[in-house]
Amino acid sequence: MQGGKKYTVKLKELYKLLFELYGPQGWWPVDREYHSSMGTDPREEVIIGAILTQNTSWKNVEKALENLKRQGELSLKFLREVEENRLKELIKPVGFYNLKVLRLKSVASFFDPVDKVEDVERGELLEIKGVGEETADAILLYAGNRLTFVIDKYTMRFMNRFLGIEGSYKELKNFFEANLPPDVELYKEFHALLDEQGKRFCRSTPLCGECPLKTFCLNAVPSS
Repeated sequence: MQGGKKYTVKLKELYKLLFELYGPQGWWPVDREYHSSMGTDPREEVIIGAILTQNTSWKNVEKALENLKRQGELSLKFLREVEENRLKELIKPVGFYNLKVLRLKSVASFFDPVDKVEDVERGELLEIKGVGEETADAILLYAGNRLTFVIDKYTMRFMNRFLGIEGSYKELKNFFEANLPPDVELYKEFHALLDEQGKRFCRSTPLCGECPLKTFCLNAVPSS
């Protein structure tokens, strides 16, 4: 699934439409003022958030991050040192907290120091228990500024509906990377814009009647 010139053009057109519709997303969101005042590293917030967001909404992640800021510290050092039961209480809003505590501990131990994110191999991340392809790519792209495209359920749904393309995580990742310029900031924005479209309109049960991009969709549901 390498695509070709027509797909390169189509992807650029869709990116432009999404950008004009939603504007710059500035993803991954981090509280830089907090980290500046605390002397902590914003990259660590991305890594922590990438684990917390597994199988939950970003609103729940924000609650857990606030708990860490107010009642602990939003850093990997804190995660390495904090007692597990206390950490469970702090991240309770994200659900699956018994499991996520173990994953946070593992990731915090691996990224000591956090500068490892600049040159770690993707395969090394995938060896960490609880780190799958989406989580690994999110960490590499948003914390490490590494050239790797993140695929998630919103991306898969969008590709099927707007380009008629289905595939595995690896196939879709390779498709984007083969048909987009090698630009880290473009990768970040495109992924975030696809998620915004997915959350607003391109849901599992799509809101086609309200969607401003419905004329570009291959299988939009007609308005009743």
